[in-house]
Amino acid sequence: MSTQPTDRMPALFVSHGSPMTAIQPSAARDFLMGFAHEMPRPKAILIATAHFESRIPLLSADEKPEMIYDFGGFPKPLFEIVYGAPGSPALALRAAHLLREAGYESHAVTGRGFDHGTWVPLKLMYPDADIPVVQLSVQPEQGSAYHLALGRALAPLRDEGVLIVGSGSLTHNLYELSRSGREMDAPVQHWVADFTDWIADKVQAGAEDDIADYRARAPFARENHPRAEHFLPLPFAMGAGLGAPGKRVHASYDYGLLAMDAFLFQ
Repeated sequence: MSTQPTDRMPALFVSHGSPMTAIQPSAARDFLMGFAHEMPRPKAILIATAHFESRIPLLSADEKPEMIYDFGGFPKPLFEIVYGAPGSPALALRAAHLLREAGYESHAVTGRGFDHGTWVPLKLMYPDADIPVVQLSVQPEQGSAYHLALGRALAPLRDEGVLIVGSGSLTHNLYELSRSGREMDAPVQHWVADFTDWIADKVQAGAEDDIADYRARAPFARENHPRAEHFLPLPFAMGAGLGAPGKRVHASYDYGLLAMDAFLFQ
């Protein structure tokens, strides 16, 4: 097991789930708390978060990012969490340059704090908050194929010791979750399991065409993702993996509706 910086990092997709993942016991929380020890230690982290949406790719360039508590109605301890990792203006500018070279209009921006798509998984994975973090926005109107290409454009950062992460949720129907009032350990709905299994099979096969067209090809795609923003970090991470089949490193469900899968691309 390596704990030293390396010049080659994987890409990773994680399902961050509810903000409660940060404090509530679950299989996904246990996974996130342990998995970083199975990877080389990154020099920096670039994370595409479902909670940062924009028309074009934007990269957070604050030296000391603040916190964003982008939710309501949750217990007070969640609003007291601080993830004090530094930013990296240099990495933000480097990533924006790579994207412009690939034909994207892209900018580094300031004033963007860490949203819970970033601080929930990273506080569990890297609790010392001593690794610089840059956030990348997603563009929901552009779709999955676009985000595969976006990840490929940033893949050279992996050779510079940067861990590329997509943080979303393999399934994300909050309307159904709020309507049903389901318990944490509720039985998994068949339409959630069917979608999750199809996606996992395609990711593990490296089937980029299927992932690019998942809304037409995957069973119950729209039921599991009424909006696309929480799915798009997956094709982003897959693209950064440069065609390598994904390894399903975690699979669990919260509330019988939120698939908390994680995939590693090496």
